[in-house]
Amino acid sequence: MRTFKAISLLLSYPSEDLQQAMPAIREVLADEGLVAGGALDALTGRLEQADIYAAQEEYVLLFDRSRSLSLNLFEHLHGESRDRGSAMVDLLEMYREGGLDLDGTELPDHLPVLLEYLSTRPLDEACGILADAGHIIAALHERLTRRDSDYAAALGVLAALAETTVETAEAQAILTQPDDNPEDLEALDAAWEETAVTFGPDPNGGCSLKRDLLGKIDLARLESIRAHEAKSAAAKTPNPASAAR
Repeated sequence: MRTFKAISLLLSYPSEDLQQAMPAIREVLADEGLVAGGALDALTGRLEQADIYAAQEEYVLLFDRSRSLSLNLFEHLHGESRDRGSAMVDLLEMYREGGLDLDGTELPDHLPVLLEYLSTRPLDEACGILADAGHIIAALHERLTRRDSDYAAALGVLAALAETTVETAEAQAILTQPDDNPEDLEALDAAWEETAVTFGPDPNGGCSLKRDLLGKIDLARLESIRAHEAKSAAAKTPNPASAAR
């Protein structure tokens, strides 16, 4: 469904090309009918008419400098822990199996990237995958709403498609984390150093998206790759005794 691609673009870093594409984005949203009429009008209108530099600055302040609003989904669960890296590997594999090869700089768990992938899947499958991350999306929607951001509408549409609300225990757990101020650089540094968020005894219990992905991972293949990399690194390291001779 092209609606997912359209929302992916709306949640991407603003550019002049994006501004020029706004009429086409509105047409897609209207034609497919997955989004209630007018739900995204304020966002598309502002992105189309805003000074591009002001729009880019706002985007960076919201999504790049604020961990609590990061569009990298696993960031809200695992921070920079190894669990996040492992989940990334299988997310990439899912994309490749679906015919999507990433060639940009964004991480696989970046929401616009996930939405681009979902645009290639049947609607039921796409909504099911989106629902796995629904609690994160609902929490992002709530935080953007509190900031009176037009971007909240896009997250609200996604939450509706995922059939989730901010009232779930998982979404509330995310919302208990500090909502950082992108203008406070010292506080931001401290927030990025915090440990990963967990939900109850099972650190993966609150994220079925990550749990399902890890359930598919080929651990033996990964261990083989790691062993090969370690062997190659060792072969490249000079032997001190040989160097002395």
